[in-house]
Amino acid sequence: MEFLNTFIKAAFIENLVLAYFLGMCSYLAVSKSVNTAFGLGLAVIFVLGITMPINWVISEYL
Repeated sequence: MEFLNTFIKAAFIENLVLAYFLGMCSYLAVSKSVNTAFGLGLAVIFVLGITMPINWVISEYL
């Protein structure tokens, strides 16, 4: 049973290939135009700026 759990975790939860692929999909979709790429960059900065402090608080105090 532990082998099956490890396999599922490696294949679906901690799969670096799938994680990088999901990140590349949005990058490739908006990289054709400077305006859309700039918008995506601002959106990423905005989201990270909000979620990083929240994640830090949760990690430190929970």
